[in-house]
Amino acid sequence: WKEPLAAVGVTSALLTSSLKPAEKKATAQRCAEGEVKILFGTHALIYDYVSFDNLGLVIIDEQHRFGVEQRGKLYEKGDNPDLLVMTATPIPRTLALTLYGDLEISTIKDMPAGRKTVRTVWRTKDVRDKVYQFVAEEAAKKGQTFIVYPLIEKSEQMELENVEDAYRELSDGALKELRVGMVHGRVKAAERDKTLKEFRDGELDVLMATTVIEVGIDNPNATIMIIEHAERFGLAQLHQLRGRIGRGSRQATLVAIAHPPISDIGRQRLEYFTSTTDGFAIAEADLILRGPGEMFGVRQSGLPELRTARITQDRDLIESSRQLLEKLFSNQSGLDTEY
Repeated sequence: WKEPLAAVGVTSALLTSSLKPAEKKATAQRCAEGEVKILFGTHALIYDYVSFDNLGLVIIDEQHRFGVEQRGKLYEKGDNPDLLVMTATPIPRTLALTLYGDLEISTIKDMPAGRKTVRTVWRTKDVRDKVYQFVAEEAAKKGQTFIVYPLIEKSEQMELENVEDAYRELSDGALKELRVGMVHGRVKAAERDKTLKEFRDGELDVLMATTVIEVGIDNPNATIMIIEHAERFGLAQLHQLRGRIGRGSRQATLVAIAHPPISDIGRQRLEYFTSTTDGFAIAEADLILRGPGEMFGVRQSGLPELRTARITQDRDLIESSRQLLEKLFSNQSGLDTEY
């Protein structure tokens, strides 16, 4: 966005933790003096050394990746600035707060032109051979595949599949005829960027990864995603991962692989996930399964401390109450303001 903004006379800058200390200090200084009108950044914007001359608008993308206190700290850098939060998966707390009137919602329901709904299924691990055959067939058609794992390496605490062992096994086994790459959080940034570029440029057929690919990856040729141990992922995270495929005009398919034993909650989560691609429907399901958290605190899940209302079942009453209060407070001249 730097060049389009500069063309209309708006100065912008980028601030991330990967910048050198001198660069971060200089950017923060320019922002504090009002020279920078739009500051793009990561969580680095939350730190105390970053200030604004007159912050009027805060836009938080991928809102679910920010904690309650983090969002509040960024908001407090201005004098009651306008706030826009964006996400494909509104967290249960956000949904609950919205019902209480703290937020207004605008929803983009239509998919971009030419895109198709991602076909989503869940299976148990005994179908892997068929799934890998499907991956090979798709690669022959120039389609690419993500395979997502919950762990980087083998853990003594958890018996879960990990990306490093799987990469070695599949590169020499079921996927040996394909071009396979790997990224995860411990891969050096330069190497990770190189692998992601190769995948985006079509030089790799399969990218094996952890959830580092959850956001910010745009590859229209990625048509398959396989998620191992899908029963261990949250609904919002599953939905965000699904957003990495189906970004072109071709039909995309997500296969969530579950590893028995599967708990009742895990099974319900997978059923919800495969039944809809609607972010708010996913959030409502998460609300039912996990609870909305605290209304006046920072806990983002669990049962709320309400004596009578049931947040997941009394939505019609909550919305009616909100409308009544809006009418009440819009007529301030009729209120007793002495107290």
